[in-house]
Amino acid sequence: MSFYQSYLGYRDFPFAQYLDAITESQAAAALSKERLKEQDLLTLLSPQAEPFLEDMAQKAHRLTMNQFGSVIFLFTPMYLSNFCTNHCVYCGFNVRNKIGRRRLSFDEVEKEAAKIAETGLKHILILTGEAKKKAGIEYLQGCVKILKTYFTSIAIEIYPLETDEYGKLIASGVDSLTIFQETYNERLYETLHPKGPKRDYRFRIDAPERGCMAGMRSVNVGALLGLDNWRSEAFFTGLHAEYLQRKYPEVEISISLPRMRPQVGGFQPKFTVSDRNLVQIMTAFRLFLPRAGITVSTRESAVFRDSILPLGVTKMSAGSCTSVGGHTSKESGSSQFEISDERGVGEMATALASLGFQPVYKDWQPMEARGDESV
Repeated sequence: MSFYQSYLGYRDFPFAQYLDAITESQAAAALSKERLKEQDLLTLLSPQAEPFLEDMAQKAHRLTMNQFGSVIFLFTPMYLSNFCTNHCVYCGFNVRNKIGRRRLSFDEVEKEAAKIAETGLKHILILTGEAKKKAGIEYLQGCVKILKTYFTSIAIEIYPLETDEYGKLIASGVDSLTIFQETYNERLYETLHPKGPKRDYRFRIDAPERGCMAGMRSVNVGALLGLDNWRSEAFFTGLHAEYLQRKYPEVEISISLPRMRPQVGGFQPKFTVSDRNLVQIMTAFRLFLPRAGITVSTRESAVFRDSILPLGVTKMSAGSCTSVGGHTSKESGSSQFEISDERGVGEMATALASLGFQPVYKDWQPMEARGDESV
């Protein structure tokens, strides 16, 4: 049974009525448990759990220290192409938006890689729009071949693929997959994606599992917070991560918490997700999934990212830009969205160290690259 099939039972779940019926005593009981069930996660995401937010934060901190210590893994995104065939109403890469479209040549990929590598980072996340004719598997394989000489870990955040296509990229050197469902509300999903291949909800929602089946070392899921009620979106994100973690114990499962940011096209999210809301989501995730990685990107401000470090964060982006070739070129008008935390890698590492955390540039290396180290 796929996650989509197991999720169907919750599709018409009366969230509003269920949340209203939760009591503070139930929230306290959920908080006290060592192992949380699905209903406990929803309870800790409820308004009745808000008075216990400090207790949730303290427990989340303890669990994070037990599982991960004070380590924060750093990476940076690298945009290869912003050509897209989709009409996603909330995205700066929407095919209807009047932005500069480009795809990096292999020479430009090498220049970007060399520039990023100067920071000391060894992990990179490569991104494209959804236009397979412009950034197909062969193009991506060519990019990965170049990037392997600079980085020990290469993650992708691209359009969803078939299992064998993920396998081809893994064979080329990709080891991690990030893919956001955007919204788990299937009916809303159709409205937000009126045209284009991304309109296929089921193909996208089961993509993380295809990545696991293909042999990805790490898979990262999430919802774009602000598109729908954050409590239900966080609940389904948690269920999705738990499903993958349980079914594929050999895969490192992580969750991202991206909030909507300003972008070309001017889409305004209907739902507000406050800083306090995001803290509740993060701590509920940590209590529900103690072993899951939690990523907070430069969508969030420097001040806020620093303040939430003890609450469950394990991964952060640094030195980010969301335009194609943005690490070596300052061309404007092609960004996917605006970032908030503009600190470079060195500045980010210094800030982490000053707060008692250890910035890590490299935490994994493929067997074929270890040589004598593997003996």
